[in-house]
Amino acid sequence: MSSITAFRGRSQRPRRVVITGLGTINPLAIGVKDTWEKLVKGVSGIGPITKFDAKDFETRIAGEVRGFNADDYIPKKEQKKMDLFIQYAIAAGVMALKDSGLVIDEKNAERVGTYFGSGIGGLHTIELQHDIYKERGPGRITPFFIPMVAPNLAAGHVSMATGAKGPNLCIATACSSGCHVLGEAAQIIHRGIADVMIAGGSEAVVCPLAIGGFASMRALSRRNDEPTRASRPWDKDRDGFVLSEGSASMILEDYEYAKARGARIYAELSGYGLSADCHHFAAPAPDGNGASRAMAMALRDAELNPSDVQYINAHGTSTPAGDEIENLAIRNTYGPAADKVWVSSTKSMTGHLLGATGALESLFCVLAITEKVVPPTINLENRGEGCDLDFVPNTARPGEVRHAMNNSFGFGGTNASVIFSKV
Repeated sequence: MSSITAFRGRSQRPRRVVITGLGTINPLAIGVKDTWEKLVKGVSGIGPITKFDAKDFETRIAGEVRGFNADDYIPKKEQKKMDLFIQYAIAAGVMALKDSGLVIDEKNAERVGTYFGSGIGGLHTIELQHDIYKERGPGRITPFFIPMVAPNLAAGHVSMATGAKGPNLCIATACSSGCHVLGEAAQIIHRGIADVMIAGGSEAVVCPLAIGGFASMRALSRRNDEPTRASRPWDKDRDGFVLSEGSASMILEDYEYAKARGARIYAELSGYGLSADCHHFAAPAPDGNGASRAMAMALRDAELNPSDVQYINAHGTSTPAGDEIENLAIRNTYGPAADKVWVSSTKSMTGHLLGATGALESLFCVLAITEKVVPPTINLENRGEGCDLDFVPNTARPGEVRHAMNNSFGFGGTNASVIFSKV
């Protein structure tokens, strides 16, 4: 265990934080129920890119959201003021709020906040409006351009859509954003600043600049002829991650507040850890020290030993170096318990949602606890070198999950881990 000083443990906190609502839009499905059913069955949401003509790109596959109708969540006249990542955030946030049964009114509005993360924000809108500028001049740039691309407008619009008047915040920590948001939103409740937080992540960058940019870094899979087999964490033939889009949201709530209103409680957010690799802008530290310190801090915050955790939803992006280093970091953190913990990467099915991925995978941790089943890592046929944990290969595994950890690591060496516990 790391000697790093963590947050106050659960027994020392004045307030506990529980999850009372869930919502998601992702490449598997729209809605929590359909998403979970497909995830447990090992269904892949990866396919050929349809949002633009990708024939000249090295990578021509992605995890696109299908069947999304913004009219179900947002008035049509408002949609033109929003990039798609904002629309996804509103949909997931409203879905989670409905699931929680919480009614926001004038009595509690100032005690309900919004907190969303996005790694990139409105990149598609930047592309589109730049083309308009080049072709038609500066006078044709939409007046909504700036509020369409700013990452914090996801939280802002969720606030307006739900009537939440409490803290209204954004985190942009690359692929750690969604995980950081949940941990930081919990801190707001711990400190008594709010009773409820609508928290999550959203991303919508399946567009030429993002695909081209990540491909030029040699970060994306080029298994274009087999899209459903392209994301293959820990497999020896993995060749990069698959870029995806979507959003996930949770309702975080003070335990006593939730209990008083008779809310259904899914789980408790019991631990949070964060750290910096201090190594490289894109590559993880080879010894996994930063990731290990984030996991160790989350365990200390939750007042748990490594042997107490049954499941880790890993970052597991399907990159050659990243998967092996996370394997090492888990071993360094969990010690002998590493051989007994279930570890899976649901990115094998959803792809990598960048700033939304930590929120989505945390949602999967919560469902693993409530549904008593661990989702698999699909496409794991032959383990790569240094990949030797129990990755729940290809088939979901029933089992009691009392504590589950989610890991998210991002560019800039930023790391986050959160732990969810059965209540």
